This record gives sequence, structure tokens and C-alpha cells, in this order.
Amino acid sequence: MAFQVSPGVQVKEIDLTNVVPAVSTSIGATAGSFQWGPVDEITQVGSEKALVAKFGEPNDDTYKYFYPAAQFLQYGNDLRVVRAITGHLNATASGTGLLIKNDTHATSVTYQGTDTYAARFPGAMGNSLKVSKCPANATAFAAWAYAGSFDSQPGTSTYSSGLSGDTLDEMHIAVIDEDGLFTGTAGTILETFPFVSQASDGKADDGTSSYYKDVINNTSRYVRWGAHPSALTDAGSIVTAAAGAAFVTGTAPIEVSLTGGTSDNSPTVGELNTAFSKFSDSETTDVNLIIGAEVGASDDVTHANSLIALAAARKDCVAFVSPACAETVNHANPAVQVKAWADAVSSSSYAMMDSTSLYVYDKYNDKYRYIIASGAVAGLCANSDNVADPWFSPAGFTRGQLFGVTRIAFNPTQAERDTLYKARVNPIVSFPGEGIVLFGDKTAQSKPSAFDRINVRRLFIVLEKAVATASKFQLFEFNDEFTRAQFRNLVEPFLRDIKGRRGITDFLVVCDSTNNDAGIIDSNQFVADIYIKPARSINFITLNFIATRSGVEFSEIVGQ
Repeated sequence: MAFQVSPGVQVKEIDLTNVVPAVSTSIGATAGSFQWGPVDEITQVGSEKALVAKFGEPNDDTYKYFYPAAQFLQYGNDLRVVRAITGHLNATASGTGLLIKNDTHATSVTYQGTDTYAARFPGAMGNSLKVSKCPANATAFAAWAYAGSFDSQPGTSTYSSGLSGDTLDEMHIAVIDEDGLFTGTAGTILETFPFVSQASDGKADDGTSSYYKDVINNTSRYVRWGAHPSALTDAGSIVTAAAGAAFVTGTAPIEVSLTGGTSDNSPTVGELNTAFSKFSDSETTDVNLIIGAEVGASDDVTHANSLIALAAARKDCVAFVSPACAETVNHANPAVQVKAWADAVSSSSYAMMDSTSLYVYDKYNDKYRYIIASGAVAGLCANSDNVADPWFSPAGFTRGQLFGVTRIAFNPTQAERDTLYKARVNPIVSFPGEGIVLFGDKTAQSKPSAFDRINVRRLFIVLEKAVATASKFQLFEFNDEFTRAQFRNLVEPFLRDIKGRRGITDFLVVCDSTNNDAGIIDSNQFVADIYIKPARSINFITLNFIATRSGVEFSEIVGQ
């Protein structure tokens, strides 16, 4: 504010209440092939029920992608999913098939002239859809098989009733699961749209558009509008219809079955890696736990290294990678096979490897299946966040119990666990009476350091992300002692809180003239050195039981 030049009271408000914000630590991310749902875009799901609603139930091809995601959702409640496809087409009214990936892509798609409707998403499931419309005609409504799902026959909308003449602009629309692929029961009504208007300027009572094209495209979960059916007039205005050119209604329902949808639920490793690349931008996409997908044994190293590179580039998440099921299921020497796989995986503290596939029950198809363990291990990290903090190890009998697993493909012995652990692989072990447990907390880093443990890596992700977010508010301030003191007063209480929650044992924040000299200031930089002593998880326990003679004082032995 400018200087005062005459007497008066000047009020200023200075906000010194800034704190280091809380940051997310439990957001999962995965990609794979599914029967339904948007393609090439990130979709958020919070439960297995929501996963089924948006991407369909698993089948013999898609279970390998569905169940690792479902495993994660047993522990966490925030998962971001990208659907990867190859050779998929949307079912259409003309039956020629058309690729419409998602809502954004739909705006650039050109429909065939006879494609009055298309399935909302690609895949053969769209072939089960039928769209049925009933115009404003008593004969048509009486003959309509779905009339019982609507209160009364359509007629003239409230919006146009004040004009002279009956516009007869209303219709009822029903979307039907004709073959039962969505619900399991052929002929089930999936959704209804009552009293929508043929008029492009039609309005509902709440002022929103009641134009049937807009209603379908904005709210339907199953179909998209493509063109006006020939049995109806092209959309016009209500005013024009009221002037004497009422909308064509017809005397019979108008129905179309969608066909031409195709599915190929076996994406290549390249297509999967491309789908995972949707998570590469850390500024626009907040994820913490990247869940690797199932690929063939010849591609599992390629896929693992791609995800590790993604996580290492972001520096704010961890990739969870697993050997292909073929490496451990019914294999003659799985320990050797898994070690060979791990030896080819890149060294990085931003990744975690496990040892075996999991045998789980597929309730949707009433059979048991083997799946990779990446989703379950990532879920254990999310569970650690919920019951403790991100800097607590997700392994062991306290927080490392795997849920919903019948058995494991490969139960390593002590000697095999020793071999795997030295190769950076975290064994999953089934102990009699103890359940199935993640029995290691190593990262994929080969260099011995504090960052070869997952709890330390995730601790530093939290610290770096939170402090970096808070530091943005120092941008464009002056690099003087006031700003530096303000930064220290911002960070030190946060680190004391982490210390009190057992994440670190000690810390030191240096942000003064010693590391912000004239050269740093003149180059418009700001430097803070934050020293951290991370807490370490116990990996090895030694218990010494010592027998003594009856007359010996313990203080003589232990020196106390």
C-alpha cells in the first residue's frame, strides 16, 4: 500500500498462519483391459462395486487386470484406472462398428448416417444394447412393451404448453439389456428417460435441456446419440412446432438393436505401457501406488522396467511389479526363475518386487484363478497408511496379512527367501496358523542405503511432496532473513510432528546466510538444506537366552 500523506488510520492484514499441508499417500493407479468403460482416460473408482459398474465384470481374458485392482480396493478406497484396448469397436445402429473411446473423443467422431445410436464404450458387450422410443401417441404407448416403467404416455411438454397448439414434442426412451450381457437377464431395462423432448430448445422444469439428444449424451451410461431416426422429424424449435408444424409422432414404438461391437482383451505390453503413461504427469495427476499389470513371461521385465522408469521420473510414487504368473505357477524351480526375472529388473528405490502369484476365488465366474500380487502388495501400503502412517513398513504379521487369498503359487523356504531377499525380491510366505504374509520390505534398489527399504522411501516421498507444496508460497518473495525464518518456522513444526509419529529420529533445517549467500540471492534462488534421520524397520531379530548358575548376580554378568 502507498505511503500516507495525511493523518489517517491504515489497516493491513498479514497472514502468517501458513502450514505444511497434508498430502495424499494412498491413491492407487493401474491400467488393463476390461469389458466396458472409457478408454485412454483416467477414471476414479472407490470400491470393487464401482469397478464393476464402470468397467464390467471380469471374464476369462480380463480377470488378470480386474482382480489386482479389486485386491487393492480391499485395503484402499481410491484407485485410478485406465482402460487399454486393442481391436475394440463400439456397437452401432448400422452394425458397422465405430471406435468411440470416451466422452472427449466422442466430440470428434463422425457417425454413419444410419447410426442413430452407438454403445457408449467399445467392446462386444455393446451388442447387448437396444434403444426403444415411444412417441407422443396413444396407440404407440398402448403397444409399447416398456410402458409399465413410465407414469403416463408422452405428450406436449410443460415448456411448450403455453404456446398455441399441441407440439407433441415428448417421447419416452428405454435402454434395454437385450441379450443379458450387462445384468445376466435378457430384456432387463437398464435405464429410462421419461418425457424427453424432440425439440432442440426443449427445457425441463428445472431449466435444463430436455432435448433427447442432450439428455442421452449427458446422462446415459450405456449409449450415445448419433442421428435422428427416419421415423421422426429432424429436431426443430418448439415455437415452430406450435405454429402448426407439430412434431412427427408415429403410431408405433421405434426400436434399434446395436451390433458390430468387438473386443480383443489381450493388449500388448506396449499398449499397456502406453496406458500407464497417462499417469506420467505428476503436476496434473496425483497418484502414489502404481500397480503393475499381468503380462507374459517374455514381457514382464519390459513392463516392470517401464513402470519403474515412470515412478522414478515422477519421484512421488512407488511402482509395484510382479513376476508373470507363468514364472511361479506350476514351475519346476520358481525361486530360480523369479531371481532371474529380478536380476533383469532395474535398480530403483521407487519400486517394490514380490515373489509369487496368488490363487483367488473369482465370484463372478465361480472358479479359482491365479493373479499377480502387485495389487495386494500396493494395498498393504494403503492399509499401513490407514492404520499407522506411510513410514511404517507394510510387511510382517502386524500389517502384512494378505486378504482374500486361498493359497500362493510358490511358498519359499528359508533358503529360498535368503536368495530372493538378496535379489531385492520380497517373499510372500504362507505360515501354518499365521496366514499369508508379505515377509519383506525391500525396494528394488540394489545399492545398500536407507532407501533400500520401502518405509524410508515412502517417508521421503511424503516429506518432499509436503514441503515442496508448502514452498511454492515462497516463490517471488524476497530472499532475506525474514523469508528464511518464515520458511524454517513453517517446516520445523511439521518435522517435529513426523518425529513424534515415529517417522524420523532427528532433523535439522538449515536456511540462512550460510547456504543463501550473495551469489545465490543474485541468481534469484532460494536454498534450504533439510537433514533427516529416518526411522528404520526391524528386519533381523537376535534373541540370546543365557543360562546362569543359581548364586550369580545378574549385575555381575551384564555390568549393571
